[in-house]
Amino acid sequence: MKDRPDTWSRPRGLDHIVHVVGDLDNAAELYRRCGFQVSGRNRHPWGTHNCVVQFDNFYIELLTVAEPELIPPHAAHQFSFGAFNRDFLDRGQGLSMVLLKSTDAREDARQFREAAIGDFDVFDFERQGIGPDGKPLILAFSLAFARDVMSPHAGFGTCQHHFPQNFWNAARQVHDNGTRGIGGVILTADNPADHHIFLSSFTGVRLLHSNSIGVRSRTPLGDLEIMEAPSFRDQFGVVPKVVGEGASFAGVRLLVADLTKLEEHLRTTNVAHHRHVGRVVVRSEDAFGATLIFEQSAGH
Repeated sequence: MKDRPDTWSRPRGLDHIVHVVGDLDNAAELYRRCGFQVSGRNRHPWGTHNCVVQFDNFYIELLTVAEPELIPPHAAHQFSFGAFNRDFLDRGQGLSMVLLKSTDAREDARQFREAAIGDFDVFDFERQGIGPDGKPLILAFSLAFARDVMSPHAGFGTCQHHFPQNFWNAARQVHDNGTRGIGGVILTADNPADHHIFLSSFTGVRLLHSNSIGVRSRTPLGDLEIMEAPSFRDQFGVVPKVVGEGASFAGVRLLVADLTKLEEHLRTTNVAHHRHVGRVVVRSEDAFGATLIFEQSAGH
């Protein structure tokens, strides 16, 4: 893998993470019980369905494989989003992919090719959405995919929103649990340093933070962090699930206005959780394979 060229564009922030589940309706209901506002079901022409939990400039995509007969296979220079998540789900539920923000997916694909972390064509698609007034509107995206060769079960890419004004909606970013935004996404690996060059090339952040816990890329919106499984257990009180070799996604850090009120909400809705090192954590066993980590937002 090559080092990131000096000609690369500025660092990319987090855009969304994919949480793939076997039962989309039950997963959406769990998120609602956690206090999130969850969208209705959307359908993709390649066989997956999703629901969206939206924050300010970041979202969680709850995804399931609903029509497997429609999923296209992987091909030369073609990354099949549906096939990747179908195969992930065959091994179990959980966080499967992270997508970073893009202003030019084709330039991202070129840069990934130059850095030897991806050789895929850009995937363009659109679907119909529903606006705040109930009227239909068009949502269109372009995805550029990257690959950490040491981590076959973790997906990476960038997402360019062609009509961002049709997607982002402040009214849908208000949640009863007080969640305000993204703190970061966490992967676990036996040796986080092995993924240092990939992480830097993928995020466009040259200077990563390394310590005894792992390596962290501080992007313009949220951290992308890789740590050893024992460190994840010590930090969050959860033993992460091992899904295969290399790095795998373990948890998402969310920033809330008031942890005490969040705990009251979770108790009221009977969502299992615990306090650990100043955080409120919903374990992966109770959240369809994803560890949900709630942290106090700055200034509160």
